[in-house]
Amino acid sequence: MNYLEEYKKWCESPEFDEETKKELLEIQKDEKEIEDRFYKELEFGTAGLRGIIGAGTNRMNKYTVGKATQGLANYILEQGTQNKGVLISYDSRKMSKEFSMQTALILCANGIKAYLFENLRPVPELSFAIRNLGCTAGVMITASHNPPKYNGYKVYWDDGSQIVSPRDKDIISKVRAVENFKEIKQITKEEAVKQGLLTIIGTEMDDKYLNTLKNCVLNPQIMKEQGKKLKVVYTPLHGTGNTIASKLLKELGLENVYVVPEQSEPDGNFPTVEYPNPEDPKAFKLALELAKKVDADVVLATDPDADRLGIFAKDNVTGEYMNYTGNMSALLIAEYRISQMQEKKILPNDGMFITTIVSSNLAKAIAKNYNLECIEVLTGFKNIGAVMKKAEENKDKTYVFGYEESYGCLIGDYARDKDGIAAVMALCEAACYYKSQNKTLWDAMNDIYKKYGYYKEAQPSIVREGSQGAKEIQEMMTKMRNTEVKKIGKYKLLTFKDVEKDIVKNMETGEITKTGLPQSNVLYYELEDDAWCCIRPSGTEPKIKLYMGVKGTSKQDAEQKIQELEKAMMEMSQGKRP
Repeated sequence: MNYLEEYKKWCESPEFDEETKKELLEIQKDEKEIEDRFYKELEFGTAGLRGIIGAGTNRMNKYTVGKATQGLANYILEQGTQNKGVLISYDSRKMSKEFSMQTALILCANGIKAYLFENLRPVPELSFAIRNLGCTAGVMITASHNPPKYNGYKVYWDDGSQIVSPRDKDIISKVRAVENFKEIKQITKEEAVKQGLLTIIGTEMDDKYLNTLKNCVLNPQIMKEQGKKLKVVYTPLHGTGNTIASKLLKELGLENVYVVPEQSEPDGNFPTVEYPNPEDPKAFKLALELAKKVDADVVLATDPDADRLGIFAKDNVTGEYMNYTGNMSALLIAEYRISQMQEKKILPNDGMFITTIVSSNLAKAIAKNYNLECIEVLTGFKNIGAVMKKAEENKDKTYVFGYEESYGCLIGDYARDKDGIAAVMALCEAACYYKSQNKTLWDAMNDIYKKYGYYKEAQPSIVREGSQGAKEIQEMMTKMRNTEVKKIGKYKLLTFKDVEKDIVKNMETGEITKTGLPQSNVLYYELEDDAWCCIRPSGTEPKIKLYMGVKGTSKQDAEQKIQELEKAMMEMSQGKRP
């Protein structure tokens, strides 16, 4: 069935309600819009659905959410774990509350126990609570940091991690097997409660989660002492973060926490930001204005589902607020926590530091310095979670720290997803510790560079939207894969990895070995002088992502090197010879 036939079916079939049909009839003269809505089914990306809210097969709506949930239910019933239940949470996005209730009731209609948070809660609390309640799975309704028109559906398994291979593929096959929307089972909320299938979770889980985080603090006394002086500006960017973040900081002794008033309340329209992404300095506009007004030391922002954290810290020399990349903020937390664990003699001998292949090489340097095993995985925190699960089962390694460059880290093994709330806490603890030494967080960052070298990264993207864009992205990857490369910019290529083909080629000897990574459409170039590049299509957005990193002898040297490498990589990706 082509997209026009599918469109006609949605406009005419009794399967679809009048509101859906009305929305679709309004675009009947816009063939490009019809094509975009119906040229494919909304697919599972890194761990579920993500798309624009609206009617159509390639949109987030009650039919696509219903199909995903019925497929998940069929999989759980096949596993025989329905009595363990599924936990559902949601963020502040449009339709999040409705999709979460719908998800819960479809599961209940299939005889699967559902736990639903009474109100919106962050992703990390969902991950923690899945483990705490002993659930078989979890669902988070969120589109993370995407623009307001998006929503999404993340699926977690019993370890609290987003689903990984082969389970993700098995669940996807069950979702695809739901061919008719009439197959989606229904039950009322009243009936689900009456049958004991639906349980609403209140603030008792917040207390368990917050107590667990507080137990991760390494210097509680310093936090209490310096918390009287440290000034922190925080914004949840209209998301879930402030449901618990400011309460946590207050309980730890921070007396001067200023929440940006215009952004403190949940709002799926995200009226004060272009899009709610703490990776984007523009999202900090109001927070920085408040910071200057109150003379804050640290400025923090979490995304709508509070798994990512962005940071600005004041440089007392210039008086400017300095922006941190995801690599910088996570590695500042890592260096602080690991050095303190070593000092307190609680750093495990079998400790592991988990990172991703597109994150900074500074992670390897820190791990080496503290005799930790550095384990690299593919992009996506679920891959970090998979290593944690294996170590937990084998009892052969101890988790110390994990992070990915996309502004997410996890400071303990209580959960299996990145935790922006814990990162807020850890950065505030680090700020208190360094303040006790008359240092700022910016001083601490510069100390790290002096100790290990000036690492610098960049991540440009090439956007290609729609069905034509999807083809172009595929063609670009194919062309890159088949282009013989010896140098990128001024850097000689040492090793080439094609993760999809599972090959590692030593460019000097010609020797071919295996990557040891799951199959994925990723190309990685290891260059001389600790430089590197990587290219992959995004799993959630219509773009190709380019990643790269260098090591310089100074800040200026690193900045110049990364600019040169970025120019060379962009040219190469556009078809010019490197």
